[in-house]
Amino acid sequence: MKIIDWYILKRYLVTFVFTLLILIPIAIAIDIAEKVDKFLASDTLTLFEIVNDYYINFIIYYTNTFMPLALFVAVIIFTSKLSNNTEIVAINNARVSFTRFLYPYFIGATLVTILALLMNHFVVPSSSKVRKKFENTYFETIKYGDNIIKDFSLQLTDSTYIFIQSYDLKGNTGYNFSTEVYDGNQIKSKLTSNYISWNKKDSTFRLSTYKIRRVYKNRDSIFMGTALDTVFAFSPKDLIYKASLAQEMTSDELIKFINISKKRGVKNLNAHLVELHKRTSLPIASYMLTIIAVALAFKKRRGGTGVNLALGFGLMFVYIFFLKVSEVLGAVAGANSLLTVWIPNMVFGALALYLYYNARK
Repeated sequence: MKIIDWYILKRYLVTFVFTLLILIPIAIAIDIAEKVDKFLASDTLTLFEIVNDYYINFIIYYTNTFMPLALFVAVIIFTSKLSNNTEIVAINNARVSFTRFLYPYFIGATLVTILALLMNHFVVPSSSKVRKKFENTYFETIKYGDNIIKDFSLQLTDSTYIFIQSYDLKGNTGYNFSTEVYDGNQIKSKLTSNYISWNKKDSTFRLSTYKIRRVYKNRDSIFMGTALDTVFAFSPKDLIYKASLAQEMTSDELIKFINISKKRGVKNLNAHLVELHKRTSLPIASYMLTIIAVALAFKKRRGGTGVNLALGFGLMFVYIFFLKVSEVLGAVAGANSLLTVWIPNMVFGALALYLYYNARK
């Protein structure tokens, strides 16, 4: 059986890579057609920057995105070919069980899963930083107000809170800033300022027209001034909680960001939790998709590979639909993001078990 195992595993991986090599150039061609005018519109953009900063990272992102689809299609194509050539009939006549027949498929799925986990947790986030920076520089048209954060509050420690009425991320300036320090339920001090600006060079804030109020047991003291340079336990990037930024963080950075944000009292981090859980749930889906694909293509059908591919693409689109719905629902405040993200895998895992038991018969 070892010869057959190696044969199946080799064809599994070769067909998987071949499918990716078909899908990626199509994605690149479509993207070039959409963005060629934007490339030509820039006088400073070079071909090296387009390839090195954008398309290399574009390939990394879409290779990772297409992995489940490529895996599913590859298994259906290869297994259908085995079935149409009556090779599976010979394997059955040799009294090889369906479970034993799946061994090389599971080895292939494990290799793909490990690769996808490494890419999802480490490679793709780092790559996305470069790609997003390129897109923001040459593709995005930033409108007035896109960089403005309004009515933002943050808990820096168990006893320290800040509030900013308006902050411009582009100019690193804000208005109506205040910070309060508490001892239990009792306020100890409050600092207010009409204008705040960030000095990136030495990582300090400058407060203009400020007032400090300190509360003692029997009296209060108030200090006022025109300018004060000071430091706080936050920087302008801590004011941004866009879900898109989670895609640019490696998993260890994202976990650290989530833990710090929870301590700071940020209420809804579900969009970030969805991104974190999705990085594991998608690679694990390789096992379910492999079982489903083998079970669909295991028997010879009228219409051959075409019928199997039609069934496979139909199921794949259903899976992607469930996946997108779960991401949206998981990002809603109060939702259990972990459970919601894994629901598509649970549903298709049940389908895989059903098809597996039927195929065994």
